[in-house]
Amino acid sequence: MNSPQDSAIPQHAAASPEAEAGEWPLRSWGLALLGAVVGLAIYWIVRPDKHHGDFDLMQTRVALATFLGIGSLIFGFLVERTRIHWSAACAAIGGAVVALTIYWNGPFGSQHGEEPWRIVCAVLAVVIAAPLFQAWRDARLMPGSSADGQRGRPRSITIPYPEAHGHAWTNVVLWCAAWVFVGVVWAMVLLLSELFRLIGISLLKDLLAKDWAALLLTGAALGAGIGLLRERDGILRLLQRVVTTILSVLAPVLALGLVVFLAAIPFTGLAPLWDATRSTSPILLGCVIGALSLANAVIGDEAPHEARSPLLRGSVAALGIAMLPLGAIAAISTGLRIQQYGLTPDRLWAVVFTAIACAYGLAYLVVLVRWRIRAAPHLRTANLRLAAGLCLVALVLSTPLVNFGALSTRDQLARLQSGRTPLARFDWRAMRFDFGRAGEAATRRLAETGRTPEIRAAAKKARDAKNRWSLDPVSIEPRQTPIDPARLLVLPRGTVLPKALHGQLQGYNACGFSGACTVLFEKDSDEAVIVTNDRSFLWKGENGTWNPAPGRPNVTGQEAVERLETALKAGRVEIRKVTRRQVFVDGQPVGSEFE
Repeated sequence: MNSPQDSAIPQHAAASPEAEAGEWPLRSWGLALLGAVVGLAIYWIVRPDKHHGDFDLMQTRVALATFLGIGSLIFGFLVERTRIHWSAACAAIGGAVVALTIYWNGPFGSQHGEEPWRIVCAVLAVVIAAPLFQAWRDARLMPGSSADGQRGRPRSITIPYPEAHGHAWTNVVLWCAAWVFVGVVWAMVLLLSELFRLIGISLLKDLLAKDWAALLLTGAALGAGIGLLRERDGILRLLQRVVTTILSVLAPVLALGLVVFLAAIPFTGLAPLWDATRSTSPILLGCVIGALSLANAVIGDEAPHEARSPLLRGSVAALGIAMLPLGAIAAISTGLRIQQYGLTPDRLWAVVFTAIACAYGLAYLVVLVRWRIRAAPHLRTANLRLAAGLCLVALVLSTPLVNFGALSTRDQLARLQSGRTPLARFDWRAMRFDFGRAGEAATRRLAETGRTPEIRAAAKKARDAKNRWSLDPVSIEPRQTPIDPARLLVLPRGTVLPKALHGQLQGYNACGFSGACTVLFEKDSDEAVIVTNDRSFLWKGENGTWNPAPGRPNVTGQEAVERLETALKAGRVEIRKVTRRQVFVDGQPVGSEFE
């Protein structure tokens, strides 16, 4: 006899409303038609050929197109035969969230757009909310609940974890499989267009070259793919099990790697992390995401689906314990860069992401320490609460309530005014083009009321810049580590390289990061030839600065083509003997000629 706890566990195959509702062929046809109509509507709303350059109007049109596209996509994932209006309302809310974020973040194509991570947060909030809504709706529509029209005690509003977990993984599989279906449809249609073209009928090929036809076909194929795959829910559930089973096998590998990495930190220290790459925080956060995904693949959605292998269970503990130290190291890395160079929107977003990683790591650590081998059910409960919290945080961050551009602008201006950031190291490109409207307004203000004439002159140059590339970049990265002397040979032997040149030999367009490297340099010369085992470079020095010499310019453009055509027709063609300068190693040319 089953215990009350066992009887309360939802059974996907038998208890879900979609399983009880049976097949619904009209869903596939309806979603295909909806996708085709939405594809055409997006084309006629956006029409960049008609509204090019009108950024304010384009901002509204892109937001409206986003509402239709995202809303219809969410509706396709959620719609069921019962309570269709629930799915439509949820889809409308999700589409509005992303569309409003697009609107607040524009206008796109102009020079003062806001933070693109807001859009990522809006999408993340919708992606998390969808399976939570699906699980809540399924629980409400179970027999015995007040929502299904029967009298009786209303069902709890709590969200069952097995259903939420199942819908989350199934939605991911459905998304990938639907786009595979779109690819197959396109491959078939392109093949047919080429087939008819063989007999002189190019109508289909000409249609596919039109934007409206491409959007119509893509929308219809995507809608049909989602509908057809949702009719085969059992196959999607099976694919989900296959994916999670495969991922769970990888858990011990990642767990071992993370444990060894953390065990080595006391011996190596954190300094090598800062010296090796500027991507320390993204790499560590990627490891946290991987650990979280693989740990959940092992613990499954309910007790019968937990992995039984002691090795896999042990890997869950190792992954869960490793997440918090990894998140803490990422937080230290981000904090050091903020202390050294001040706030920027990207660094503030990094603070948010590391805080989320640390929250997951702390929750997993507490559960594992408290419950040990019986931690799996409590980890699943923590997952549900953390997902709801993350959804709320992402929703707030997608709105203009928190403006990282304004915060960064105030911090950078304070550093400039106080002298902590010298004018020569101030990043006007970031202030003008990366900090949104607040940065642009601050640049205009400094151009008029800057504290010193030098600040006003630099601000005016940034204010008048047409694009970010017309301003000189400011590198805040530490100087590259010197090249290993064992790799380097300078000819003639005994020649001392200029410090400015020697400090850049580790670059990809110089000696690179490995292998032998020879530098040909005459004392007091303004040229140096750098030779590796497969390439050679000519570097030139000017006013104490060394840079790679520009290559031979390519002759392009309509005017050049017409000039060559005229010369060819006139017969002005000849063969000349030329001399060139090129590196030879052991009698064989290496790299391109310099002149």
